[in-house]
Order: sequence, then structure tokens, then C-alpha cells
Amino acid sequence: MMIVKQSFDLKRWVQSPEWLWSFVVAVGFFLLMYLLNALFSEINPANWWGLTYGTIASLLMGGAALLGIRRRSMNLAAKMNLGKSQVWLQFHLYAGTLSLLLVFMHSGFHIPMGAMNWWLWFLSIWVTVSGLVGVFIQKVIPRILSSALSIEVLYDRIPELVSEIREAAEKLVETCTDPIKDFYRKNVAAALVSPQSRLIYYVDITGGIQSRIRQFEYLRRVLSMEEKNKLDNLESMYRTKLEIDAHYTLQKALRWCLYTHVPISLVLLVLIILHIYAVLYY
Repeated sequence: MMIVKQSFDLKRWVQSPEWLWSFVVAVGFFLLMYLLNALFSEINPANWWGLTYGTIASLLMGGAALLGIRRRSMNLAAKMNLGKSQVWLQFHLYAGTLSLLLVFMHSGFHIPMGAMNWWLWFLSIWVTVSGLVGVFIQKVIPRILSSALSIEVLYDRIPELVSEIREAAEKLVETCTDPIKDFYRKNVAAALVSPQSRLIYYVDITGGIQSRIRQFEYLRRVLSMEEKNKLDNLESMYRTKLEIDAHYTLQKALRWCLYTHVPISLVLLVLIILHIYAVLYY
């Protein structure tokens, strides 16, 4: 019996291993620096080392925020040769994550005092974690959708597609006998009204669909051949709608990651500017 060993493919999960290893080296460097500093004196936000870590964290956060500006000025970035968008994205990811470590170092790994400082600390964690969760979901969800479903759907077109399926199903049912009409009204019609999010799609896409399709089998046994063909067409439409719901559920999760990351990032940047102003002038 031959045993095949599968090696771990880092590139499957990390777009640029070089950026990852650079990040690991940077984390090691700053942690070593922090330990050496701690041997000689206490580190707090007001002393020289604390201010240094806070300054670097602010610069990294500001640099990470430039990704949003670049995305909104693609033509200008291309004319000025500001680099590839993927490079900016990698910097955004790793610089933003590294900045959180430096925020902790800035506060001496203590929960800071004062409302402004506490909110800066908390929002730094929120923005970093929501960004990392978003990256993970962005990696996982497309693979789940492409491997488990037979259709691909653009999120913005989902309401239009659902409306088309509902209209086609209603026209088909009008030509059917009463058993199919009753079945459609009781088991299918409500699902075709609009896109629907379902928690089961986060756990098992195919299982969530198959369990709902199974109810067609009970009706199929008592129908004539002609009516069975119509029921098959209705089942196909219903299956397509359920797959669209799966896309809707998981793609919506991607959208919510942006909604919980980008606006809070802007709030964090404003607080950082106010914090720097307070440090310099008070």
C-alpha cells in the first residue's frame, strides 16, 4: 500500500509568501526591541520608547489607509506608475496588522486610561480583526461556491435573476394540474419571492439544498409522465433559486466584512489625528 504525503502549499492560502516572511521578521524585530527596552525601563505611552512605537503605528496605519485612495484614483495611479494594486493590497494587510502590535507596545501591553485612548485601542483591534476575517472569507467563500454549486452569480444581479425565476415558475404552474399548483403554493412560492439568507449555507451548502429538493420526490410518485416533466422543470427552477440564495448568503458575508471594516477604519484615522494633535499641543 503506497502512502502519498501531501506537502502544505503556503501559496494556496497566502498570495505572497515573501510578504508574509517579511511580516514575520518585522514582528520578531519589534518584539525583540520591546524586550530589550523593557529590561532597562518601563514602557508607557508618554516616554520616549512608547512615543516611538506609537509614531510607527500611526505611520503604518496611515500607509495602509492609502489603499482606499489608490482604489478611487486608478487612472491617476496608472499614469504616475504608483505600483501594482496587489502590492498595495499586501502592504495594506501586513502594515495594518503590524500596526496593531505596535499599538500594544505603545501602551506597554496595558489597557490604556482615558476615553480617547481606550477607543483608539479598541478600534485598532476591531479594524485589524475585521480585516483579517475579511481576507479569510475572501479566500474561502469563492472556493466553496465554485466547488459546491453549478452556477456563478454576480451579487448585484441576484434580485433581477430571482424575479425572472419567479415569473417563469408562475407561468409554468398555470399550465399544471391542481396537485402541482397546491404544492407550489405551499412549498415553493414563498422561497421565490426574494433572495433569502440561510444559516445552513455557512455549514453545508449542498445539504441545505438537497433537503429542500427532496420534497419533490413525494409528489412525483403520483403524477402522470407529462406532469412529471413539468415538475422536473419546476424543481430545476427551485434548485437554481436555492443556489442563488447560497451565493446571496455567502457573498453578503463578504459585503458585511467591508461594512464593518471600512467605516470604522475612517473613524479610527480621525481619532488618530485628534490624538496626535492632543499630544503635540497639550
